[in-house]
Amino acid sequence: MKFTVHENFDGQSLEDVLKTLHLSKKELHLLRMSKDIEINSEKQPLNTDLHTGDAVNLPASEKKSQYKPSYRTCEVLYEDRYLALLFKPRGVKTHPNEMHETNTLMNHALYTLDVDYLEPVHRLDQETKGVILVAKHPYVKKMLDHMLAEREIKRVYIARVDTKKRLEPQTISAPIAKNPKERNKYHVTPRGKEAVTNIIKSKVTDEYCEIELELETGRTHQIRVHLAHIGFPIIGDPLYGGSTLRDLQLFSYKMSFIHPILQKELTIALDKDEL
Repeated sequence: MKFTVHENFDGQSLEDVLKTLHLSKKELHLLRMSKDIEINSEKQPLNTDLHTGDAVNLPASEKKSQYKPSYRTCEVLYEDRYLALLFKPRGVKTHPNEMHETNTLMNHALYTLDVDYLEPVHRLDQETKGVILVAKHPYVKKMLDHMLAEREIKRVYIARVDTKKRLEPQTISAPIAKNPKERNKYHVTPRGKEAVTNIIKSKVTDEYCEIELELETGRTHQIRVHLAHIGFPIIGDPLYGGSTLRDLQLFSYKMSFIHPILQKELTIALDKDEL
């Protein structure tokens, strides 16, 4: 993996920088033993001090993604050598459940981006459309996984519910687990895992109430379960709203975070009028 040292890392050793970016002890050990680290095209040990603008080249990882390319393209909202933000259409799964599947976003993305390694940092339900983040290198995947766990990646969703009542900003903190009585469904239960959804704002139209939400956790079906729990199931939800249309009005609308390598704020948002 190649990168240019940002001024935020000036004066730190390469090892300290990679610790800051949350590489694992195993990966750091392998790099410590490596003779193939290059800084400004010269072989250097892991404990070498870095300076702004230095060109670092870490040994290539042999890890590859196992998805099969679909030979179909996907929409790329942003891409650099480390990560990409993609648009996932409604009805398309994020990734295969079985390796022989080829009609998922990750199959399309592997073909479109033409890389050996590509993994989703989070997932969207099959019927949810919108922005999704993927890593293009195993090291970057570890960095982004940590950022997601530490809630350093802001994910904003839009949901439409069948009411003319405006929902006030509020936090829904209700643990979620699989529903043992209904297959493929989840429910709020004291025995579930922590799940926190923030309603930021809402507006009422002639047809529905449009809610803007931010996730603090990322449980399966979290927004769908939480909104149904407070009495406002999402329009078009066949599982939690009784809809037969399968036209789920839930959108991954915006994502923002500090790029771990480039150290710049990255924000990608969809056009609300086209949702």
